Amino acid sequence: MQQNTVLKGPALRPSPRSQALVGATGLFLRPLAERVPTNRPGVAFTRSLVAASMLAGDSPRGVDVEKVRCGAVRGEWVRPQNARAAEVEAGQVILYLHGSGYAICSPRTHRGLVARLARYTGLAAFCVEYRLAPKYRYPAAADDVDAAYAWLLRQGYAAKDIVIAGDSAGGHLALDLIAENARTGREQPRSVVLFSPLLDLTLELAARQEKVRRDPLISAAAAKRLVGLYTAQQPADLPRLQLRLDQSQTLPPFLIQVGGVEMLRADAEEMARMVQNAGGTAHLQIWPGQLHVFQAFSRLIPEARTALRDAADFITASPRSI
Repeated sequence: MQQNTVLKGPALRPSPRSQALVGATGLFLRPLAERVPTNRPGVAFTRSLVAASMLAGDSPRGVDVEKVRCGAVRGEWVRPQNARAAEVEAGQVILYLHGSGYAICSPRTHRGLVARLARYTGLAAFCVEYRLAPKYRYPAAADDVDAAYAWLLRQGYAAKDIVIAGDSAGGHLALDLIAENARTGREQPRSVVLFSPLLDLTLELAARQEKVRRDPLISAAAAKRLVGLYTAQQPADLPRLQLRLDQSQTLPPFLIQVGGVEMLRADAEEMARMVQNAGGTAHLQIWPGQLHVFQAFSRLIPEARTALRDAADFITASPRSI
């Protein structure tokens, strides 16, 4: 049982570029997020806005992209140009679960982030295109992630060679997959890497964190409205929404990275405690001055590249050294 919590970043001070990004985000994006309604036109507008922001933050370079449509499984392979040999040698693969508040993003918006992670590890990554709210509600996204994991196993990948990675709502989906594996007796993946994971779908943890420091991207109330499009008409204590881990479960090691100024810092800390209390290993990195999923802005801030290299080192480490 181990939880390592460390502060990360050059001299523990955010770079001037990251300070500028946080300032601009708080000045322009948060006020906009507060005003956009969570109806279908509002969601469509938010999808366009977030896509533009994500694509500006990083772009896919030196990778091949292959779309997959195989029964219930949809998504895309992102393979770095050096991945073919690496895959044969290592037999490993990344299953990436993008964030979105269950309603906004897609493999396309996250292609730059996934591509950089794939290049740093030398491994192919499959990014799941799970169904989004408000058209598709719980448990559509969770079922799609479960189907993708089962599909990789059928493709011949051993569970011990599959790394689960994800961000934001993808963090909740990742933990749901781990819990479902334990419930059904399916073998767990090699490890789990999460960026700014969402744990509490009621956003109560985030609301309490916002009393300590205002999130520059979005308020807990606005995020709750967005997540509510997915969880509508479901009881908050439903087991696959209010996730729990117990000590009878064998867990893979976790690396959790979170920005120091974001409200989901509380979720990341609670998730690390949950894994630890269940007998697992959780490495928690808190990056001072960084915002939500700052790893997506590798073209803009140096901390993003450093964090992704840390994540890549964790992914490629041998099981004994994790």
